[in-house]
Amino acid sequence: MAGSIVILTGAGISKESGIDTFRDAGGLWSQVRIEDVATPSAFVRNPQLVQAFYNMRRHALQAPAIQPNAAHVALARLEAEWKGKVILVTQNIDDLHQRAGSKNILAIHGELLKSRCFACGNVVEERGDLGAASTCIACAEIGTLRPHVVWFNEMPFFMDEAIAAIEACDIFVSIGTSGAVYPAAGLVEYANAAGARTIEINLEPSDVASAFAEKRYGKATDLVPAFVSELLGS
Repeated sequence: MAGSIVILTGAGISKESGIDTFRDAGGLWSQVRIEDVATPSAFVRNPQLVQAFYNMRRHALQAPAIQPNAAHVALARLEAEWKGKVILVTQNIDDLHQRAGSKNILAIHGELLKSRCFACGNVVEERGDLGAASTCIACAEIGTLRPHVVWFNEMPFFMDEAIAAIEACDIFVSIGTSGAVYPAAGLVEYANAAGARTIEINLEPSDVASAFAEKRYGKATDLVPAFVSELLGS
């Protein structure tokens, strides 16, 4: 009987689709300060700047050139063809896994193409710009919509579900993560405690590479399809 697989993905899997990573040289955090655009206090202090930053990212994500790559497609294939359960835990706020066909997704850092009302908590799809005049369709409050993403100093979504899935999994795979952002970077320890097979697939060793029993380094578009074919026996 096929076991269960939990896959953690980070910015590295989407880099080959043309989406900027955060911590690489030239990445997003070298262009803007975290404190200015990615914390709750930044939103209180200067909501216009924060909204402009995420409006820009939302537009960029929807550019025709930004498409799922071979790694995204391979993970969707794994979910469709594996006889057991496959759960994708992603730190990415893009929608490339969804577009590739993955369905069992825990988006622990939120989703860029959604907005959330901080007055009533309503979450809706959002493909346009947010600003001071944006109105919540649920409570009709004006100026209460924010990107449905997790900022620094906020707790990720679905962590209880992610940990429960990892504690019950047979295989845990981390793809394209820096291993620098907690609590996601610590998820491998739950897999180790559960006796799961642990594999890191990354361009280079992450900050928590030593916690993985197996390591494969190179481009995600090369390594992930090969790994999926290996798992599926094809």
